[in-house]
Amino acid sequence: MAANTISLKLLVDSTSQRVLFAESGKEFVDFMFNILSLPVGTVIRLLTKEQMVGSLGNLYDSLENMNDTYILSPANKDTLLKPIVPNNAANVPPLLPTVESSNLKPTGIYRCGNSYHRGSCGLYVANDSKSVCPSCNNVMTQNATIVNPRKGSSTNEGGYVKGVVTYMIMDDLVVTPMSAISCFTLLNKFNIKDVGVLEEKTINIGIDEGVKLLKASLQLKTVLTDAFLKKKAGESDASSSSGVHSIVI
Repeated sequence: MAANTISLKLLVDSTSQRVLFAESGKEFVDFMFNILSLPVGTVIRLLTKEQMVGSLGNLYDSLENMNDTYILSPANKDTLLKPIVPNNAANVPPLLPTVESSNLKPTGIYRCGNSYHRGSCGLYVANDSKSVCPSCNNVMTQNATIVNPRKGSSTNEGGYVKGVVTYMIMDDLVVTPMSAISCFTLLNKFNIKDVGVLEEKTINIGIDEGVKLLKASLQLKTVLTDAFLKKKAGESDASSSSGVHSIVI
């Protein structure tokens, strides 16, 4: 498998050409959950304004083209057009293009430096060095240090979910731990009487597929089917790593 790709196994109803569910490890689930952390401005830039549903693309375009004469601060404009993407998802597969963020530094944290009221003053922190301490009315100018957990105090896996189980991802992106019981329950739910119509398809997901998933997740309830089964005219199935196979349950 190529670098920066992950494998996803699809269970497909060949009659209706729809994905019943996908089977994956933690890497794909981490990638999908990480979409929730993306600022709206970043999503618009990843998909391009033309691909956005509704009018958010127009809103982005309006701000981008507005003359700075009407903007209170160019920095405020950049925070919306090029928001800083949270970097709290270590080891999440990089399946989306890298976009430029604004050059603004993260806001600092400040506390009161008054030693005479340290007990009550220590209850307050602020993200603006001009803030006034509610306890003693001093300006809160002393830098506070954010302390991260010790390395040994939590798992070093990174991401969002544990890697000890396999996960089931529905076509509408409902995610649950996978089990044999859940598989049979779903076959009944989808009224699958003949297991001979079921096919297993393995997909390699890279950046192109990651963008497709992001776009489909904002538009549809059939995300996996639209991203992996509905091909445009002339588009080859280059992402399939092992073809399609019938499956016996």
